[in-house]
Amino acid sequence: MFSLAAESRTLLSAAQWRALAAEHAAQVRLFTRPYAARRAARLAHPVLDFLFTYYHFSMRKLEAWHPGFGVGLLDDTAPGPWTANKNYLLDNGVWQLAPSSLTPKEAGRLRWTAGLLRATAGRAPQFACHGLHEWAMVYRAEEMRHAGSLPLRLAQAEIDALVGSRPLLCTHFDAFRFFAPSSQPLNRHALTLEGRADHEQPGCLHANMDLYKWAYKSMPWIGSALLMESFHLALALRELDMRASPYDLSAFGLTPIKIETPNGRRDYESLQRSLAERAAPLRASLIEALERVLQA
Repeated sequence: MFSLAAESRTLLSAAQWRALAAEHAAQVRLFTRPYAARRAARLAHPVLDFLFTYYHFSMRKLEAWHPGFGVGLLDDTAPGPWTANKNYLLDNGVWQLAPSSLTPKEAGRLRWTAGLLRATAGRAPQFACHGLHEWAMVYRAEEMRHAGSLPLRLAQAEIDALVGSRPLLCTHFDAFRFFAPSSQPLNRHALTLEGRADHEQPGCLHANMDLYKWAYKSMPWIGSALLMESFHLALALRELDMRASPYDLSAFGLTPIKIETPNGRRDYESLQRSLAERAAPLRASLIEALERVLQA
């Protein structure tokens, strides 16, 4: 049977974990409550809403604090998200995550996620894509992901000319699948869902943004601290993504990074490198957290 003495590195008193849970909820609500208000008013924000509309992790789950594997919580009979979660056991007055609760399918998903993260981390980062994925999505106006909500800041002919003049070097399937049909053959690789682990690399904006997805899919095992670190990184990456896009975001106070110019491409690459450096230790922490669970 799972033993706290054998596995737990930290034991939190009721006062400690209640304070951590309250602080976490307060920080998360700085994002969830404005999003809920915008949704009720049928308004949208192209950066701030992305983590709630593209990614599928509910506001309620995001607001619920979890300590992560290896932390025990002294019970004071106050209800927490662990009391109704099958992955937690109450043993001698201590709530703890128990790896024995994982089904083979759940363990397999965590193992697959750790494998993808390791494969991504093991590749050399690439920084030559210059954010052209958003441009490839509107190539020849065949597909307009934000039609009716965001205007383009350049003429369609200018967008098409840029896409046709430079190599498309996308390595991320979930970006590639939104390319306009006629721009997909222009990409260096014909990406597939099955081949995701063969191409993702640590310089990719979307691979680093997806650290949030792999974090929430690994909850509650990796804990809310890592989850929120990935959330904040994803927001920064989304802002870079949209500022480098062909859309006009001036109504949201966002200035464009004009990747159609040499200076703009240099600016984009500099920011991309900085965010990739921020993502690297986070990816390593996620791998380490998952491996602790899988080894247990």
